[in-house]
Amino acid sequence: MNNKSSIAFQAKVFEDASISGKEPLLGGKLRSKAVWVDESTCIGCTYCNSVASNTFSMESDMGRARVFRQDGDSTEVIQEAVDTCPVNCIHWVKFEELDDLRKQLEANGVHPLGMLPKVPRRIKPSENK
Repeated sequence: MNNKSSIAFQAKVFEDASISGKEPLLGGKLRSKAVWVDESTCIGCTYCNSVASNTFSMESDMGRARVFRQDGDSTEVIQEAVDTCPVNCIHWVKFEELDDLRKQLEANGVHPLGMLPKVPRRIKPSENK
């Protein structure tokens, strides 16, 4: 071997040890399913947020629960949050389904809790005199 080709075999590999966002940060395994909240049926009780606060948050505009981090809590803690939901609006789904579910939710027009839906014009009944 000549001297120049042996340099390639002596070079050290530099591994990028920075976080890419694709690995579970809490030391857990990648899940085969994702957790999703059907915000159209959520009543804003905050139980899931109280149980699994690293996974669920309460969305400020609509007052409903939302998943903000899939790997925030262990599977057992998230399952406990699912089990405490009084209206069964939290589901385990395939990761590939999340975008479609979000689009369906947006198409249905979820309204803020405790407020009437925004309508272009009020419907007034006719006065019977």
